[in-house]
Amino acid sequence: MWEGILSFITNYLPGILIGLLILMFLVVAHEFGHFILARRNGVKVNEFGIGFPPRAIAWQKGKDGKWHKLPKSKWPKPNETPKSLILSLNWLPIGGFCAMDGESDADTKKGTFGAASFKSKTKILFGGVMMNWIVAFIILTVLAFIGMPQFMENQFNLEGESHTVAIVSTIAKDTPAEKVGIEENDIIVKINDEEIHKAEDITAINNKYPGEKVKYEILRDGKTIILEPTLNKADAKYKIGISTMTGVEPETIRSTWSAPIVGAVTTIQFTGETFKGLGTLVGNLFYGAFSQFSFDGSVREEGRETIGDIGNQVTGPVGIIGQIFPSFVNSGFTYTALIAAVISISLACMNVLPIPALDGGRWFLILIYKLRKKKLTKETEEKIVSRAFLVLILLMLIITILDITKFF
Repeated sequence: MWEGILSFITNYLPGILIGLLILMFLVVAHEFGHFILARRNGVKVNEFGIGFPPRAIAWQKGKDGKWHKLPKSKWPKPNETPKSLILSLNWLPIGGFCAMDGESDADTKKGTFGAASFKSKTKILFGGVMMNWIVAFIILTVLAFIGMPQFMENQFNLEGESHTVAIVSTIAKDTPAEKVGIEENDIIVKINDEEIHKAEDITAINNKYPGEKVKYEILRDGKTIILEPTLNKADAKYKIGISTMTGVEPETIRSTWSAPIVGAVTTIQFTGETFKGLGTLVGNLFYGAFSQFSFDGSVREEGRETIGDIGNQVTGPVGIIGQIFPSFVNSGFTYTALIAAVISISLACMNVLPIPALDGGRWFLILIYKLRKKKLTKETEEKIVSRAFLVLILLMLIITILDITKFF
């Protein structure tokens, strides 16, 4: 029992905690997009919160123009509108929120979301989506510069921007390389912080430090290792005792000046792949459901298998935090940053969909009533959004149960 607990703490807990923080950051970034666009378009924001209530601490700007901690006795009640913006930290670490004044489309009071123009509403509703795409672009740009794993077929990379590397092919006996533990197929990344791309680079740098200890940065099985051999003297047969071959760095895209271009195009590429995946998922779901009405038993069986495959393909918060993040975190910073970018793009794509409880759905609902030239009442909007929200909660509950089943 104690071994199992220790194994969980060692192998899973760090990934779970990092996963929670990353998901929280991505949701807060999404809400911050709404916040920025609301303020820029003249809509009052009552509260911007990190985490979900109950509140832990709150701040409000005073008459002196400075932010002050707000005493609990002065916290506004749930249905009370604060005089000015409140910034809050809340106890439940599951995201964040941007509470705008008059969020119903029927509100007409100046400064409310409802009173804003359709153009302004469009900007505000899709502000969160744009922020998630921007976050993904920044992460993928950084990864393109330091080394991005190839995770898509035909992943974009500008010609001439991929780098060659020096791969250890043989190691001489009784040499500094053998003594320090350099192995065949190790990739020599840097020597004394100077980048290595071919065998000549190794020779040139080693010749600078005869008889001295040098720092070798090595990539082995996807992990970075630092070794510090002491080189032989200048008149020795070998300085280090390795021979290398030049190759392309495996499954990694590394860019210099083109990193922002690679980051932007990769964001667009994965956005397309995400929408394609969502389309396939929905198509399979409808096929699986309607096939159950067929008189052909083989068709019904195929439909059940299709629905079963959907369960294996879809992952919810429990699967992401409990399984995906721990495995990626154990693989290092690069893969953790990559999964954060992928999830950020997925959040953006999901929120574009015309589902009433999501940003894209709310915009679509407002658009339909605008085109029909009918007023979208608060009661109608709440009824449609709340029902769609219940369906999403039910779907999330099913996915969570599937995640827990996979986890155990």
